[in-house]
Amino acid sequence: MKNVNIMQTRKIEVPVMSDVFAKGERPEYLFWVGCAGAYDDRYKKVTRAFVKILEYLKVSYAVLGKEETCNGDPARRAGNEMLFQMQALQVIETLHKYEVRKILTICPHCYNVFKNEYPDLGGKFEVIHYLVFLKKFIDERKLQISEDRLNDITVTYHDPCYLGRANDTYQEPRDVLASLGVTLKEMGRNRSFALCCGAGGGQMFKEAEKGNKEIFIERTEEALGTKAGVIVTACPFCMTMITDGLKYKGKENEVKNLDIAELIVMALGL
Repeated sequence: MKNVNIMQTRKIEVPVMSDVFAKGERPEYLFWVGCAGAYDDRYKKVTRAFVKILEYLKVSYAVLGKEETCNGDPARRAGNEMLFQMQALQVIETLHKYEVRKILTICPHCYNVFKNEYPDLGGKFEVIHYLVFLKKFIDERKLQISEDRLNDITVTYHDPCYLGRANDTYQEPRDVLASLGVTLKEMGRNRSFALCCGAGGGQMFKEAEKGNKEIFIERTEEALGTKAGVIVTACPFCMTMITDGLKYKGKENEVKNLDIAELIVMALGL
């Protein structure tokens, strides 16, 4: 297998909604970066990878920048409904101010709350997860990826709960992986039967409960059992847990944990 490295990012000027709006422009998409994409050092690399792809495709987009705040998903999962509604209403007000109609997300948790829960509060938008978005470009042959760059890489894919079971998005990630020319080895528990990474539903922010084994360790062991060189994820929560699992098992130097966006950037040579 080739040496799998996350490529360094050249400086890209990301358009900010307030700036382009002041010029009278209306980007087609708002790219919602999310808390992890903005603050987590590891997931910032996924954000940069997706921005590279957006630039490569010449997509009309902008981000909120400093006006982006938490959308309230963690608060609702933790049971603080009042805080959730306060945060959600603030976000909805900002999105309406900029006449946002389409939202792109890289985080399944953001995707789920925008798509399924914001409409109850008046936030009705077309919400698109980035893998569904890119699958469309691939199908239309607007995103053509050479299968030669990654054709000796074997991967296994971990289904995020909030992308899979919550929103029935199973095939698109696999179709995108197939377009990259990688070899996919499925874990025994996959798709609707996939084991949670252990962080969903607010579990990321609380101490582990009594039991014989941490969930993230069990899931990492399942992934390692496939003998794949790369464990592929599509969620910041999952990436954190799988990365911790690899460290726990002492495999972080042998097996990589990459987001699909990072694999696409590698395949495109960006």
